[in-house]
Amino acid sequence: MHRDHLDIASLRLLGNDTPLLVPAGVGAWLRRRRFERVTELSVGDVADVGGVTVTAVPARHDGRRHPGGLRAKTVGYVVRGRRSIYFAGDTELFEQMLELSPGLDVALLPVAGWGSRLGPGHMDPLDAARAVRLLNPRLAIPIHWGTLLPVGVARRRQARLGDPPQLFARHVARIAPSTEVRILAPGEQTSL
Repeated sequence: MHRDHLDIASLRLLGNDTPLLVPAGVGAWLRRRRFERVTELSVGDVADVGGVTVTAVPARHDGRRHPGGLRAKTVGYVVRGRRSIYFAGDTELFEQMLELSPGLDVALLPVAGWGSRLGPGHMDPLDAARAVRLLNPRLAIPIHWGTLLPVGVARRRQARLGDPPQLFARHVARIAPSTEVRILAPGEQTSL
């Protein structure tokens, strides 16, 4: 429900009839905003979308939307088709990630936050590398970095927005060397 993951203006650009898979507790809120094709998923729920399966998996993060405090479950997703991809969303490191690991091709892992410090429910670059060790994907792509400079943070710190993925890559090379790390600039694409 956090605004950096659920931005109504961005969703409207996709169209109100675009299928949305969301954590349990978000559906009615989105339908009130005229989104027509909303499917809520709790941990363990599976949805079929365009020939792939999407399974909601555990995540550890605060699911409230501020201000107002509407609360939703927090989940990550494993998408399986010809490839298997784990999208962690926002989460902290937890041992049960090991259960997601069989046959993962790609892990999309958060390596930073958006504020001046990283609070609970997040992974820093080292924790994200430890997640790679648990998940054992062929490829890891750092996410959740480099896009938001919060109000009140000095412009001189803007250059440091690119540090987390580089630190992540160095940690992965040391503790999970069989996994390739691919750093993508915000908006950049890659092929598998």
